[in-house]
Amino acid sequence: MTLPVDADRLRADIEANAAFGRVETGDPDAHARTNRTGSEANRRARDRLVERLRAAGLDVAVDAVGNVLGTWVPASADPEAAPVVSGSHLDSVPEGGIFDGPLGVYAALEAVRAMRDAGAEPDRPVAVVSFTEEEGGSFGNGLLGSSVATSETALDDALALSNAGGETLGEALDRIGYRGGDAVDAATPTDDDGDPTTLDPASWAAFYELHIEQDTTLEEAGAAVGVVTTITGITHCEAAIEGEANHAGATPMDERTDALAAASEFVLDVEAAANEVVASSSPSAVGTVGSLSVAPNATNVVPGRVEAGVDIRDVEAGSMEAIVEAARDSLARLERERGVETAFERPFDVAPTPMSDRLRGAAHGAADAAGREAIDLHSGAAHDTMRVARVTDASLLFAPSRDGISHNPREWTDWDDCAAATEVLAGALARAAVDER
Repeated sequence: MTLPVDADRLRADIEANAAFGRVETGDPDAHARTNRTGSEANRRARDRLVERLRAAGLDVAVDAVGNVLGTWVPASADPEAAPVVSGSHLDSVPEGGIFDGPLGVYAALEAVRAMRDAGAEPDRPVAVVSFTEEEGGSFGNGLLGSSVATSETALDDALALSNAGGETLGEALDRIGYRGGDAVDAATPTDDDGDPTTLDPASWAAFYELHIEQDTTLEEAGAAVGVVTTITGITHCEAAIEGEANHAGATPMDERTDALAAASEFVLDVEAAANEVVASSSPSAVGTVGSLSVAPNATNVVPGRVEAGVDIRDVEAGSMEAIVEAARDSLARLERERGVETAFERPFDVAPTPMSDRLRGAAHGAADAAGREAIDLHSGAAHDTMRVARVTDASLLFAPSRDGISHNPREWTDWDDCAAATEVLAGALARAAVDER
């Protein structure tokens, strides 16, 4: 069965969502939005999603961390069967693009509408999910709603996280009416004691997420869809280098313990370690020192302390460990050679996540049936799928990104590409929702 999607309807949904938190940049080619969890823009985006889910005949639930789920139970399905679920997120980075996240949410909804319009008869329910705080722009490090739903983060710990203004996630969700479903007259999942709880992806039969690629592999190949093999692992490390602040004019060069000069070597050591791993064992490895905090940060003072944020990623866990160890070795060398004191922490660590072979096969089959070219590739960015994949079969699909630009107002995926990828998603969901006879 072919499952043609309504490209105009999908575009209208994404453009309407883009209006919530729209940022005018003065660039006619830019399409920027800032949609932080708990903001008025976030409330309005959630409200519209709930309205669109209900308009399509889906039953809506909102869990205790604000995850939104719309479920379609067609007459052909066993209502007690484990559902097939698809979705992504609505929040954004500051001045982010309009496709990162919302494409996956509204493509999932359009896939359900396409199945319904074509008279598909799935054996199990099909659901659309929007996870809370995927980007980590206000609360935590990202992937928050999915990490709570999969029990990797405790609900109470998540709700206690605070934003830059001191408001907790629980308070923010209460304020916009999305801490459970009461404010939007939706169901709220509860535990055995009747207390509000979260969605349970472990009870899902399968999960698909469609996302923009955020790279140029599909664009260069001229392919319609990417079927992800593995989502990269991510490690965030924090290095501190303590020297001695002193007068920039009165301190001789041979009497300095310059923390920033030492940190500059650390930055280059991390880069060199990543390049060595790429050359020797894993071309997909990356290592980045993306943030520096310098104290006292004055032109006429020898820097006394530097804090550096390190991001290390790869689809091979061993490659990540090699770069981490190289960073530790660099700090040890700097202590010996420059007389600084150092500290190193690793507060965030997510292992590489392989995708389900079964669901990848269904996606390739759907692409073939739709006459769309699909290619295998890995994901260098984190997505909610990597949390869900810990507890059930999961698959991540990509639509092409123009010039690979994302987290930027110039992020763009052509509307025809959005529709083509959504058509493949619909076919994959339909296949996953039919039991083997």
